[in-house]
Amino acid sequence: MSGTAGNGPRGPRTPTVAQLRAFVAVAEHRHFREAAAATGTSQPALSGSVAALEESLGAQLVERTTRRVIITPLGERVLDHARRVLSSLHALTEEVEAARRPFTGPLHLGVIPTVAPYLLPAVLRLVRESYPELELHVHEERTPSLLEGLAGGRLDVLLLALPSGGGSPTRDIPLFDEDFVLVTPPGHPLAGRVDVPRDALLDLDVLLLEEGHCLRDQALDICREAGNERAGGSTRAAGLSTLVQLVAGGLGVTLLPVTALDVEAGRTDRLAAVRFAAPAPGRRIGLATRPGSARTPEYDRFAESLRGALRGLPVRIVEQADGL
Repeated sequence: MSGTAGNGPRGPRTPTVAQLRAFVAVAEHRHFREAAAATGTSQPALSGSVAALEESLGAQLVERTTRRVIITPLGERVLDHARRVLSSLHALTEEVEAARRPFTGPLHLGVIPTVAPYLLPAVLRLVRESYPELELHVHEERTPSLLEGLAGGRLDVLLLALPSGGGSPTRDIPLFDEDFVLVTPPGHPLAGRVDVPRDALLDLDVLLLEEGHCLRDQALDICREAGNERAGGSTRAAGLSTLVQLVAGGLGVTLLPVTALDVEAGRTDRLAAVRFAAPAPGRRIGLATRPGSARTPEYDRFAESLRGALRGLPVRIVEQADGL
């Protein structure tokens, strides 16, 4: 024999689950420090896992710059595979847990920022009273990040505006429909009215949230339908609390979901609410899960319980038969 086994070049080694999780976290956050914080690991450990993955595969997956991380073209392809692998592993453990005992163990709930402060009290009370053995973990993130987390198995169920959209399919479970309310300074000509047509938005300076919020996109659509192409302007806010303060300061008006009205506008007497004539513009809020999840029956029961817990809000509950 002219050679011995093992003298040739080594091929790629099988990555570990920890390495794949680290790489997916870095790809989602595009920043090592933020990815480490999101996964509860140290930045050196996270960086070491990504480097070990690159060494195992014999390929560069990320470009490290001083400000952010860039995923290489090959890294994007590896990322798709990594997400599928992690999703399959999550589905395996999820199915075992669901069969063992429903409504027990960890449940990672993702919530968008324009819903979290107004619905979480009811959600947390429901879990505490009806599902005491459920270990609820809440993640407040914008819609794109939530959908990535759901597809990759980091999150189990999302509470957000429907349809959820995104690149990966979801199973959407509607909970309720709610109207938008126009918020103005108290001296505004429309202040206090309850029959305002949508086209009244045409001549208004409508302030919006910054890019990345689904509520911004919804408000933009409403303004454009009314013929207002200049909504948003150069003044934007990171959250609804800041947005209403800008209105109180006389910089314009804004659109709020009715579930946020009492919390955000009730903090000052420098705001007034304006109700639209029917049919008022609005949005649908619901849950989104992975299609085919082993916990689908649990999520349906949870949604039904949640509808009951939310009946005291100024919303229109969507019964399951209406939305599925």
